[in-house]
Amino acid sequence: MTITINEDLRAYIDPLTEDEYAALERSLLSEGCRDALVLWGDLLVDGHNRYSICQKHGIPFNTVQNQTFQSMDDVHLWMIDNHLGRRSVSDFQRGVLALRKKEIVAARLAQAQAQQPAAEPAAAEAAAPSSTAPVLTREAVARAARVSSATLGQIEKIQKTAAPELVSAVKAGVISINAAAAVASLPGEKQVAAVAGGKKELRQVARQVREARLPPKPEPAPPPSDATPEQLEIHRLTLLVTRLTEERDQLKKKVQHLTIALAEARGEQ
Repeated sequence: MTITINEDLRAYIDPLTEDEYAALERSLLSEGCRDALVLWGDLLVDGHNRYSICQKHGIPFNTVQNQTFQSMDDVHLWMIDNHLGRRSVSDFQRGVLALRKKEIVAARLAQAQAQQPAAEPAAAEAAAPSSTAPVLTREAVARAARVSSATLGQIEKIQKTAAPELVSAVKAGVISINAAAAVASLPGEKQVAAVAGGKKELRQVARQVREARLPPKPEPAPPPSDATPEQLEIHRLTLLVTRLTEERDQLKKKVQHLTIALAEARGEQ
């Protein structure tokens, strides 16, 4: 049997980590290859890691042909849907895959509309793949990725503006999607420097970016030149309350950051 490997297709989905690959290898060695590899003709669509391990150790495997594919876009959409349903895929990976699906479906719809006469927009809509058309809305894309619309927007921003080092940090779980989206607004060299500083540095930079976006607090108006002693005292107390309120808010933020850091530290143990 001839099986062809397309490198672009193999790289279309994020590769397994070293630990995940090792776990799969142990499973195949102990239980064999139970799931069939999916082919389109002689092109391997699903099962690249299993195929590699089976070839390495001489483990028998089965194959199955997917007869529904008509184009490489069909292959990509099938791969995306297949991985969106897997529990092991992170929120960031699901968001990236769902956005890829949106691009494919949007391109198909645009092509179908371009091929139809201008007076028949309904026909162009009907020519588009009905099963995938709903993914064109942001809400539907977010539902497919099982994330909020806000998180999906952050993933889009990371894809467009994040340095490769920052993207790798998100994929590795070193930084959250929310924090990475904040850091991604910085110039590339500052992003790289933040990643090099590690998890603590990334969190600090993300916090600084968020705080810099807050509108400046208005300065309290000075007391009138002819203010009475009572008015001056009220003004002094007002300033004191404002300062104490700011200090309280800063302490709240520090407690929140310490709580998050403690939770992360416990999770790593």
